[in-house]
Amino acid sequence: MALPTYEELEKRVKELEAESIKLKQNDKGINFGAILKFIPLAGFIWRKMGDDFVLVDYNDAAGIFSHGMVAKFVGKKAGEMYSDMPEIVENLSRCFSEKKTIRHELLYVFRTTGEGRQLVARYTFVPPDIVSVHTEDITNRKLAEEALRESEIKYRSLFDLSFHAIVLTDLNSGRFMEVNDKFCETTKFKREEVIGSTPVECGFYSSDKRRKFIKELKISGEVHGFEMNYTARDGSIISMLMFSKLIYSSNRPFVFTVLMDMTEYKNIEAQLQRAQKMEAIGTLAGGIAHDFNNLLMGIQGNVSLMEMDSDSTHPFYERLINIEKQIQSAAKLTSHLLGYARKGKYVVEPINLNQLIEENAETFCRTRREISVHKELEGKLHAIEADKGQIEQVLLNLYINAADAMPGGGDLKLKTMNTNYKDIKDKVYNPKPGNYIALSVIDTGMGMDEETIQRIFDPFFTTKSMGRGTGLGLASVYGIIKAHAGYIDVKSIKGNGTIFSIYLPASERQLEKPSTVVEKLSKAIGTVLLVDDEKNIIEIGKQLLEAIGFKVLTAGSGVDAIKIYKENQGNIDIVLLDMIMPGIGGGEAYDLLKEINSEAKVLLLSGYSVDGQASEILKRGCNGFIQKPFNMVELSDKIDKILR
Repeated sequence: MALPTYEELEKRVKELEAESIKLKQNDKGINFGAILKFIPLAGFIWRKMGDDFVLVDYNDAAGIFSHGMVAKFVGKKAGEMYSDMPEIVENLSRCFSEKKTIRHELLYVFRTTGEGRQLVARYTFVPPDIVSVHTEDITNRKLAEEALRESEIKYRSLFDLSFHAIVLTDLNSGRFMEVNDKFCETTKFKREEVIGSTPVECGFYSSDKRRKFIKELKISGEVHGFEMNYTARDGSIISMLMFSKLIYSSNRPFVFTVLMDMTEYKNIEAQLQRAQKMEAIGTLAGGIAHDFNNLLMGIQGNVSLMEMDSDSTHPFYERLINIEKQIQSAAKLTSHLLGYARKGKYVVEPINLNQLIEENAETFCRTRREISVHKELEGKLHAIEADKGQIEQVLLNLYINAADAMPGGGDLKLKTMNTNYKDIKDKVYNPKPGNYIALSVIDTGMGMDEETIQRIFDPFFTTKSMGRGTGLGLASVYGIIKAHAGYIDVKSIKGNGTIFSIYLPASERQLEKPSTVVEKLSKAIGTVLLVDDEKNIIEIGKQLLEAIGFKVLTAGSGVDAIKIYKENQGNIDIVLLDMIMPGIGGGEAYDLLKEINSEAKVLLLSGYSVDGQASEILKRGCNGFIQKPFNMVELSDKIDKILR
């Protein structure tokens, strides 16, 4: 066969070019191949061939997209090329038959390049007679969209699940754009009720407060720790601490704010400040009561001595009796102060609170017949370690307080029950582990406002008119309960009564019968060492002891007491030792005396009560305690019991 001439080859090339152009254009002569060159996206031209489609052309972008591999597939069928991606062939067929543009996204894997690289591609199938396919690598866009979606999910989760209230507000209008669930829970508003409204329109706070907040925000762009009181839907006041940041978006500036509900913390802080204030006042009250009892001791001592030299026929005898009564009244007043100062316990022993309530309530009912008393007492109530007289004072003061709150009569409910520290741990105090008894005193009286509740336990505070109260009743109740390692709460609503709740540690000891003081003067023989830093106490005490029958040695300090005892220990029968002295106090002096003589007998004296330091000394073996002011009978009885 002869080889074709150059002219024949040139003619054949032109025929093939014409055939190629015909393949790349439709019946109307539009050349898609030429148009494809100007499209920036990867483009492919397919022509229908029987039941399949054949790739007839592509553009430069398609070569880049396929890493140059597409050239090998020109003239091949789609079914062969995309055997593992039938959706491409399906969309080619739909586009051709339905004569409409179809867009489709799929995960494309470059297996032919050996890379195994994956990307997300968007295919656009354009009819009619020949199908033009534009392929766009949207992997980065998809990744960005996915990242944005994940970010939105995380933000929404943090927004809705936050422990703090969060709000977005429009800077210009001040209207809520979004609020989270915690904000709705805190303010008791529904989301749809606040979105589109301003805080002022919702009644959260005043416009003046908002202006101050916005002014500060615009200056610095951030506001940290701005305090704002919100009014909730139910009228309750919520103390909020606001942390805000001004954010400028493409649309409009908005304020992102986190609100911390500080209401509980504020209440606790106020209660702690109140407790500290009461502690300070209690210390002052205790000091005053101690000094006052020393003064009363001097008066009582002189009265006792005068009574010994007088009888009922003496012209001043009745006056002496009246003076002694006044001393007793003054001592009761100081006992209130000591009760408030938590230095008011005398004789601590297991007592039955139910029995005490039964006895006191019956007496109270006889005096206040307009008050109906109702008792709900636990059958097997734990005993408590307490001073009976002091607890009686607590009950009486609470009864009187309730009666004063119900001048026209009413109901007083007394309730006791066994409980434990776990059931009272939600209070401002932190109860020590163990069992407790709970006492509730509930009245149907006029109640109290919040301001009164905050001051109800302050000494000398009273809502009564001048001359009708000392203001020490509830103050001493507070101090006595604290002195007994207990806790006390009060809840009240103006016009709706009051509830006092008291918690006292339960005792494991058996109940004992209370001891009684023998009301007679015991004559005695022996030597007493009287130790006190108060000169008037030394003088009157010496005379009282000598009147009883003792020989008396005196010391004005702990140092002098130790020196005198060393010199005379063989002759001293008992030491009367003051608790509070400068230098060596009563506790240290007692320990030194016991080092000198382990059998030394010591009676403690104090203007305070047996609580606290005196109680610790008694636990170390001290023989007894007597509180000033005391009369000759009480002193004689105490000494007699120790020396007996």
